[in-house]
Amino acid sequence: MAEALSKVGDVYVCSPHVQQSATGHGITIGKIVFFDDIPFPEAKQAVSMEGTPADCVKMGLELYRSRGIEMDMVFSGFNHGMNLGTDTLYSGTVSGAIEGAICGLPAAAISVSSKNAFHRTPDHFEAAMDLAVKIAESEKFSKRIAENPKELDIHYINEEHVILSVNVPDMPIEEIKGVKVCPLSYRAYDEWFNERQDDGRKGYHYSGAPKFLGEAEADESDIVANSLGYATVTPLCFDLTMRSAIGGWRLFDWGL
Repeated sequence: MAEALSKVGDVYVCSPHVQQSATGHGITIGKIVFFDDIPFPEAKQAVSMEGTPADCVKMGLELYRSRGIEMDMVFSGFNHGMNLGTDTLYSGTVSGAIEGAICGLPAAAISVSSKNAFHRTPDHFEAAMDLAVKIAESEKFSKRIAENPKELDIHYINEEHVILSVNVPDMPIEEIKGVKVCPLSYRAYDEWFNERQDDGRKGYHYSGAPKFLGEAEADESDIVANSLGYATVTPLCFDLTMRSAIGGWRLFDWGL
């Protein structure tokens, strides 16, 4: 990611110091989040932070601001593994991008899937690198929401708060069929919970493998499109309101 974006702008990195897969949008409250400056060949500056992906964006933006550096946009990734369908709710990578949007900046999360669910490290990043650059150069994406995001008075979520979730198949760029802009679909799993004991305490170890349902058309399912060899782009927002249900629940007798 840094190598690709360094071709079109100055890159500043703030990364979790350990693996943070499936941490969702958790942030650290009530304790110090330590960080270290680290060398990073494609970045102007880089820090490793002992926090979640959302911490890295929220605190990273403030850290760099204290050094006189204002960011224009936030990129999260490349995640090693897909973030498709309902998996986006668990994804630390997507949450990093969502935090960027909450902080008032255009944001994108980019993930590179793997043909083997148990082989987490992808082999091909060329297409993801190209898409990162295209997004960064897009006038629509790079437009700032406001000069000072903290002064925004947001009463509703508008199109300026879009987060792009991009998932790229792990294959040579010439084999990718193209890009599909499509909605999230439901990610089903064959799940298992194995009972374990450690120091006399009982617990469960969770694992699972994704199932491919495949009923939807590619244009209506990020999972189906990705499985067919397309890179997928899904616009997201951090408004979870089901607006179609508001009217019905306003008519409900709440008894108060």
